Amino acid sequence: MNWQNTLQDFKNYLKIERGLSQHSIDNYAFDIQKLMLFISNYEPKASPTNISQQTLTDFIYDTSKSINARSQARLISGIRSFFNYLVFEGYRKDNPVDQIESPRLGRKLPDTLSLKDIDHLIAAIDLSREYNGVRIGERDKVILETLYSCGLRVSELTTLKLSDLFFEEGFIKVTGKGNKQRFVPISASTQQLVNTYINEVRTHINIQPGFQDTLFLNNRGKQLTRAMIFTIIRNLAEDINLNKTISPHTFRHSFATHLLENGADLRAIQMMLGHESITTTEIYMHIDRSHLKEVLTKFHPRRSR
Repeated sequence: MNWQNTLQDFKNYLKIERGLSQHSIDNYAFDIQKLMLFISNYEPKASPTNISQQTLTDFIYDTSKSINARSQARLISGIRSFFNYLVFEGYRKDNPVDQIESPRLGRKLPDTLSLKDIDHLIAAIDLSREYNGVRIGERDKVILETLYSCGLRVSELTTLKLSDLFFEEGFIKVTGKGNKQRFVPISASTQQLVNTYINEVRTHINIQPGFQDTLFLNNRGKQLTRAMIFTIIRNLAEDINLNKTISPHTFRHSFATHLLENGADLRAIQMMLGHESITTTEIYMHIDRSHLKEVLTKFHPRRSR
């Protein structure tokens, strides 16, 4: 059993059996390719079925010299998943990574923006900006409003389709991680912006074959890339001198935080964000301590004593 064939089988398993995105599959493959390079230099006879725990420990130790603890933990997790696959398929009886400990990491609280910051960013968009007769500025405004008001991941935003819009019911259909779909409510004001974009902006774009159903399009009539959304947000942050490092995910974190601050139920937030586990959503409980203090003051049974 050689490494290249096994890696390809693993990638097929991640795509077909687990339904992971190409981005996630590429990350897993990158981890295994690092291991393959190490093996070729230090133990060329080692195969996926006979590689030892000691060799893997040496690999992780060697690699960890140039990466931080969080990256090291992700690497170990990726390698562990690969050998779990081999055990699942019956190629190995054991997972040699099981006894290798990952570095302990503190839970990193996500960065958030205030509602004032978000309003300031969106207000900074030059609505008169055009490209080849297409009102790009207006498109960007709708993108950021949708990203924030629906709490979407950037990949969910870029793959959103016209056929995913169920405005009469007040929902959009979102395809999240692992191709799992969920319905997310969308406000009337955001619906109006999206409809205006569709009817007055998108109609002037020369849409390329295969992208007729894609909602948000670039100047060439194709699906927007994740990198383009990052660029739009980064440029706006620079324009208003926002002294924070933000990304599309910051809008998602802010959406969840603002819902929680305004009294939304954690379970409802979990469903809107598409979190598989409620523990992932619970991180937002730790963001705004002042809000938690207000909740305690208002709802504690001994508040009047």
